[in-house]
Amino acid sequence: MVNFSELSDFPDFSNEESLQECFQYVLELVKKGGEVILEGFNKTKKVEEKEDAADLVTEYDRAVEDIIINGIKQKYSSHKFIAEESAAKNTLTRDPTWIIDPIDGTTNFIHSNPLICISVALAVDNKLLLAICLNPIHSELYTAIRGRGAFLNGDRIRCSRVTSLSSSVISVEVSLGWAASLRDDVIGRTYVLSSRAIGVRSLGSIVLALCYVARGAIDAYQMEYLKPWDIAAGALLIREAGGVVKNHRGGEYDIMEAQVLVASTQELYDEMLAVNRECAGKVITFAK
Repeated sequence: MVNFSELSDFPDFSNEESLQECFQYVLELVKKGGEVILEGFNKTKKVEEKEDAADLVTEYDRAVEDIIINGIKQKYSSHKFIAEESAAKNTLTRDPTWIIDPIDGTTNFIHSNPLICISVALAVDNKLLLAICLNPIHSELYTAIRGRGAFLNGDRIRCSRVTSLSSSVISVEVSLGWAASLRDDVIGRTYVLSSRAIGVRSLGSIVLALCYVARGAIDAYQMEYLKPWDIAAGALLIREAGGVVKNHRGGEYDIMEAQVLVASTQELYDEMLAVNRECAGKVITFAK
């Protein structure tokens, strides 16, 4: 449960009631953002490149982010933001900070692929307290408040109890293979994992993959080269659903560093970690 005595410096969250009020308020903003996504889903989007051809943004990404940030500012004027489109360079402090990805899976969205998700998390004193993830196309609302469990559309969800890679369905993002500098690492590890797991999935939405781990639809997931908004909300969901969230080298998950390996159980995490160490620095020779 949340220890409210630890939050005595933050008057917005002096008790459970005020935290619940905040959660409900921001939930309504996320739902408004979902309406914007629904409106634009099957339309032609105006697409811009950011840092490279795989890093895209649409007018809908910006519109959803504006709705959420401006709405929060109206009620919580002192809060800070780390957000993909307008506040990407901000860093985490002890102050209440909202970590926002307006549309995770923008490339999917551009192609009218329904595997997309809004992701919103609140960190206070460097601890994740709230998580809200919404796939408006499939009407899937994932929520968590620290210490109260994880939920899908109001029903409690839990990670699977799979303990062995040989019994697992895992997710990796092979799309990173477009970058020549990452290709050997990403594709090589995927090659090894695919020979040991029941199945490998690549969703094109980091946030949604984490939500699927929390609900038990995927047993483990790994992703590097990320940003805080890709992981924060999903990390809290998985922890509240009973899963393991650490980094891909065996250390603790860092909200700002955002390199993760998550699994339904510690045993499965350990086995995935062993694969990482096995593949590190190796060039994989593919069988003919």
